[in-house]
Amino acid sequence: MTTGTTGPTTDPTTRPTTRLLGTVRTSAIGLGAMPLSVEGRPDEARAVATVHAALDAGITLIDTADSYHWHADEYGHNEELIARALASYGPGADHVLVATKGGRGRPGDGSWTVDGDPAHLKRACEGSLRRLRVEAIGLYQQHHPDRNVPYADSLGAIRELYEEGKIRAAGISNADVAQVRLAREILRDALVSVQNEYSPAVRTHQPVLDLCTELGLAFLPWSPLGGIGRSAELGGAGEEFAAIAAERGVSPQRVALAWLLATSPVTIPIPGASRPETIRDSAAAGELVLGPDELARLTNANGARRL
Repeated sequence: MTTGTTGPTTDPTTRPTTRLLGTVRTSAIGLGAMPLSVEGRPDEARAVATVHAALDAGITLIDTADSYHWHADEYGHNEELIARALASYGPGADHVLVATKGGRGRPGDGSWTVDGDPAHLKRACEGSLRRLRVEAIGLYQQHHPDRNVPYADSLGAIRELYEEGKIRAAGISNADVAQVRLAREILRDALVSVQNEYSPAVRTHQPVLDLCTELGLAFLPWSPLGGIGRSAELGGAGEEFAAIAAERGVSPQRVALAWLLATSPVTIPIPGASRPETIRDSAAAGELVLGPDELARLTNANGARRL
């Protein structure tokens, strides 16, 4: 096992444009759907157009959550939106893997709550099944560890959902190395992914990425471009990325996603988008191959929070 490494671990000249998520092969770039439902969201027509543009661009992974909403009385807004968008797209949406999450809440004041109680997670999964209009959820993830509930108890509920056939695969989010190892022990082969923050500006979860690479678990970086409203400067670490983007004639965001893909063969970034043109540009990162010198420049870029 390697720990604390920050350089790419794949040969960029052979990097595929698809990645393996458990037993499912998905696009190398996914769509993070949160911006379509939270504060500052677009109207429904543009939101649906954004999802359709993602599918048109070859994206086959969409990440949502029951807590992706704005107002307190619209729990599940994003899941329902995704279900409508996929239904209106037609047969071409059949192959899309929808990943959702349970265990967090939004009271409507901009804050987030955490609830890892096993009973809550089971109820949350039932609600997600209804809103997504599916018999089994392709990937169900615990959204955040709850300090008031033993992590093993929360994971046990996810395991039971898997054994009951309500979810096809399990994932965890916002987990540290010890929690990933515990999840592997409890969920066993049901565990296929870890979703943590990782971006040009935030690399503090490098040990988790290293462990996922070792175990063959998909690593889904959330806020891979720095988060909503910060993608223009990539969260504050965008100078070198912008320089290479100018040299290549592409956007800094596309360069950032291509760099993330090169960090490990298990990495599947899920950039958010609220406009069709944004997700089209992100999807194109799967075709951008960066050379060794470029990757070294980006890996050593200043402005990143590291270990």
